[in-house]
Amino acid sequence: MKLTHINENNHPTMVDVSSKDETKRVAIATGKITMSAQAYEAVITNTAHKGPVLQTAIIAAIMGAKKTSELIPMCHPLFLSGVDIEVEQDSQNYAFVLKSKVRTQGKTGVEMEALMSVSIGLLTIYDMLKAIDKAMVISEVRLEEKSGGKSGDYRFKALGVL
Repeated sequence: MKLTHINENNHPTMVDVSSKDETKRVAIATGKITMSAQAYEAVITNTAHKGPVLQTAIIAAIMGAKKTSELIPMCHPLFLSGVDIEVEQDSQNYAFVLKSKVRTQGKTGVEMEALMSVSIGLLTIYDMLKAIDKAMVISEVRLEEKSGGKSGDYRFKALGVL
């Protein structure tokens, strides 16, 4: 199997996508942050000392998607046509689930942008609440689905689930 990011001289390379067709590409990623009841309450009541946690995390998640190619060496810079962020509250587990949907019309997919978006959003929540709870856990960051491109559509299936 030929590695796509290694050239004939065994040096790292960025994949040439110039011959690929432009298609509509969409990727959705999710991730979760679990925290103490005190930290969760600070978010819900908007009393965290650093400001509005969820609103700041949403902005950070959008910025994360836009800056992906600056941080992951072989990612192509993309013109993103849209980034939508949703945050779901899980009061039973003192957690928030962040969902990122990234879209483009291009020659390469936006999976990494969606995953980066979720990761940066969750890290922002951690940063804004670490004075209250340093034991927060970021987990379950994953690609939920993607569409477009030569490899076709993908949907996450948990192990043992059909």
